[in-house]
Order: sequence, then C-alpha cells, then structure tokens
Amino acid sequence: MHAAEVLVALADGRTLSGTQLAGHLGLTRAAVWKQVEQLRAQGVPVQARRGEGYHLPWPLQLLDADRIRARATPAPGRIEVHWSLDSTSSECLRRAASLPDGSIVMAETQQAGRGRRGRGWLSPPGLNIYLSCLKRFDRGFAALPGLSLTAGVAVVRALEALRLTGVGLKWPNDVLLAGSGAKLAGILVELSGESQGPSTAVIGIGLNLRMPEALRARAGQPVADLAELSDLANVELPDRNTVASSIIGHLLATLEVFDAEGFAAFVDDYARMDLLRERRLRLSDAEGVFDAVGDGVDARGALLVRHDGVTRRVDSADITVRPR
Repeated sequence: MHAAEVLVALADGRTLSGTQLAGHLGLTRAAVWKQVEQLRAQGVPVQARRGEGYHLPWPLQLLDADRIRARATPAPGRIEVHWSLDSTSSECLRRAASLPDGSIVMAETQQAGRGRRGRGWLSPPGLNIYLSCLKRFDRGFAALPGLSLTAGVAVVRALEALRLTGVGLKWPNDVLLAGSGAKLAGILVELSGESQGPSTAVIGIGLNLRMPEALRARAGQPVADLAELSDLANVELPDRNTVASSIIGHLLATLEVFDAEGFAAFVDDYARMDLLRERRLRLSDAEGVFDAVGDGVDARGALLVRHDGVTRRVDSADITVRPR
C-alpha cells in the first residue's frame, strides 16, 4: 500500500521532496522512488522538479465512501471503496450471494478492469471512476433487455445534473462526447441466475475524469475525460466524490424504475441521447460486414438499422457497430 500513501501525500498538489516523503511515510528515499515509479507505470503523471521534489500536475481527490453516500439520492445500502481490485465487477460477482441489493463497490485502481467483449479498461489510480452495482431482480435475465442502455441513460443524466452537457450514447454501452465521438465512459452488464426466475445483475461503469496523454495512446481508440468536457461546457470540473455520488444516485433511481417498467420507460430519453440515429454505420460480426443507417432502438433496447430499404433489428452481443 505504499504507492497509495505516496499518492495521498501528493494529492493536494504540493511539491514534496524525496526526503520529505520518506520522513512522512517512514520509508527510505529509494523506497519512495520505487513507489513513484510504480504510480507512473500505472498511469499517474507524477512529475519531478530537479532540486525540489515530486508533484502532480493538478490536485486530485481520493474517494470517500461516507461523503459519497451522504450525497447520493437514493443512497446505496452499502458502499465500499478499495484501493486496488482486479475489477469492481469481479468483486461483486464473487460476493453476489452475500452483498445487499443495491451495493456499490468502487476502487481507486483496477488491475484487470474489463469492458465489452473482453477488452481491457485502463484504470490509473486516483484519476477516474471505477464502480459496480449489484442489483437483484425477481424476473429472469431473459426479461431484462435494455439494462445496459438504461444504465447509460443514468450516466448521462448524472452528468447533466452536474451541468456537464454535450454527451450522448452509442449502442449498446458507450458514453461519448457528442462532437468528437471520443469515449468518455463504458458500461458492462453481467447477468447470472435463472432465465425465467430470480436473477442478479452486476453493472460496471468506468468513467474518465482525467486521462493522461500517455494512457490515451494506449487506449486504442479516441478517448475523452471530464476535464475536457468541463472546458467545453464552460463549468468547473466537479470533484470525484461529487461525480461518483451523482452517478450512483441516478443509477439506483433509474434501476428502481427499470425494475418496475423495463426499458420502455427510458425509450424517449435514450432517443434524445442516441448518437447513432441517422448516422451511416458499419456493422460487423462473424457472418461478415455490412453498411446501414441508424434508426434508433426498439422498446426492448435492440438497435434498429436501415439496410437496402429494410429495417433490421440488431441485438447480438457479438456485433461491432462503428460510425462511418
């Protein structure tokens, strides 16, 4: 946990020498250097001024479970903040039988964060939001179509409540900047239980607050962060705990409605946020590649596209959809 202690010491943006950090943390200067290098390897842009010491380019705020719970409406029954996990969703899945309904698991960093179709999720410590929500349903998972789209609506609503506008949704699980199409957040829903009986959903959300340039180059696609969005929206960047509480509150409120009414309750909101409607798209799956035009989503959350004058319904988890 020494890397965490170094990050806490530097979080307020002050410049601290290796000697100061060593004395404060009870480490040798060599051990401090080693922990700084570990943070850098994980993507934290720790900078150094020759003859002065280490500092961050901007202050950061570590997650505080009590502050997040106090601000979230509705509040989660349980919220946990860990320094490091393989992934927040994996932790929820391991403990699905014992965690209370509506539990939130967060981490400052993930060692094996994952996105759709097994892709990795970059998770530098202290910079972004990585959370998972465990939600139980009396219905089977076959009756839960549109859940990932509903979670996307919740994320956009949470950002809009913070005056962070100019974002939208890309089917089935991405939150993008509306102008550039760069990825701001991703959502991964994992279901277990009975097809026709009680089921459990783990809803994982990764949201970029600050994504350093070195990590953007490793992302494999255009990415954005809330620092960029706040500049575009001409508002002050909210702190991480405020962002987390807004996401959690909107997600839990949205899930309550979804449990009672399904995705049909969110079709209009999704249509307002839909970045693929009337866009020329390229779709690819195991059967090949075809071009189409986005035509919204149906009441069950399937993507609708127009192809050769015919509207086609797309709901496979194995299909890739990209704007042309």
